[in-house]
Amino acid sequence: MNTQRSVVSLQRLIMLLFGISISAVFMYVGLRGLKLSDVWHDVREVHLGWLLTGAAVYFLAVWGRTWRWHYLLRSIKAVPLQKLFPVVVIGYMGNNVYPFRAGEVIRAYVLKRNEGVNISASLATIVIERIFDGLVMLIFVFVALPFADFKAGWLRDIVFFSTLLFWGAFLIFLVMALRPAQMRRLYTSVFNRLLPGKLNELAVGLADHFMTGLENLRRPKDLLMTLVSSIFIWLTETTKYWFVMHAFDFRVSFFVLMVMTAVVNLATTLPSSPGYVGTFDTPGIKTLTAYGVKESVAASYTLVLHAALWLPITLLGFWFLYRQGLGWGDFGRARAAVTQEIA
Repeated sequence: MNTQRSVVSLQRLIMLLFGISISAVFMYVGLRGLKLSDVWHDVREVHLGWLLTGAAVYFLAVWGRTWRWHYLLRSIKAVPLQKLFPVVVIGYMGNNVYPFRAGEVIRAYVLKRNEGVNISASLATIVIERIFDGLVMLIFVFVALPFADFKAGWLRDIVFFSTLLFWGAFLIFLVMALRPAQMRRLYTSVFNRLLPGKLNELAVGLADHFMTGLENLRRPKDLLMTLVSSIFIWLTETTKYWFVMHAFDFRVSFFVLMVMTAVVNLATTLPSSPGYVGTFDTPGIKTLTAYGVKESVAASYTLVLHAALWLPITLLGFWFLYRQGLGWGDFGRARAAVTQEIA
């Protein structure tokens, strides 16, 4: 047992170092050739009123995320929005401060602790959220590019591979949701052949709970509402980008900010350090400079925007964590609970 834990710990350390390395490379590429004194000068000139307004608008998007999750959880349990909002905030705080996107795990863990919702089913709804986020990012690119076109090859590459990833994942989960009996026969047969008795039962039970979390994909109305709420979330977040832009001395169209929103959030699907350091910042800087924004201004804006997205929800998340009677150690307990459920 100790040997197994040591191997898992080593694997996590390697993954963490790998993510930090990717973040370091991205930050080097994004800030290379810039005079940091120029970036700092632009940061000091920020108009705080616009910045604070943008931070307030962002929490409309957080509320939208809460409503979407409430909608996706309905087939499992109807959880009131006021009870779900702190759980969502804690989850996003977890992604900002803990490696391996542990916020998704802590969110499912707290929901089970508070409402008794099975972790596997809850994680399935969170996976659906991420797929719809990716689909909306692609919609943003395809809608905005006719009004804000540029020929950068790296953007075409991001769009191409992201389209394969998110549409492929969406279609797989849609088939799983629409053919539950056939899928259950398939994975039960596979598990029966590959896994011994008790482990087989646990694997089948886990897969059954995961399939429960996909039930909303069976109904066209639920699909439409999930898509509409996802568009609302990201339009609201792009509006924050617009408000923060007014805190700086440059202007681009809302369509350009839609492209930036899509690019930076698609890039954050890559492994990185906690808080998406580098994978958010460098794509944002490069997107704005491609549209003619001075590089030092693009860097100062993106760094301040990242901080404005990171800090408020992180502070509120720690407050809710304290109010829930939880602490830092619960991240480890959440991971252990997921491992135990899977194992």
